[in-house]
Amino acid sequence: MLINSGQRTLHWTNHAHAKMRFYGLSEARVRRILHSPKRVEEGIAPKTIAVMQSAGSTKHPYELWTMVQDIGKKRKVISAWRYPGVTKPRSEAVIEGIKNAYSEYMRSHD
Repeated sequence: MLINSGQRTLHWTNHAHAKMRFYGLSEARVRRILHSPKRVEEGIAPKTIAVMQSAGSTKHPYELWTMVQDIGKKRKVISAWRYPGVTKPRSEAVIEGIKNAYSEYMRSHD
């Protein structure tokens, strides 16, 4: 399903729709996360971006995350999820460690 999002056209994967159903998130809510994120991080998968918005109350906070990948004029929504609690921003060392582990995994499965 394609939806025009300003300059980029959103493309929703089946996985993203399944996760949105599981966590009770609408397409409009995911678009809102993309348009005004509280935090933007590099995604765990290669060439992806993870964006986050805080939600919930002060007693029961949670975060809404969306992972996207930009391909030309398309923005592919790969996944969306609800994280219970509050996460700490990842440091560059953690990101590099994840990238190295992923690279080793890919080399071993070629």
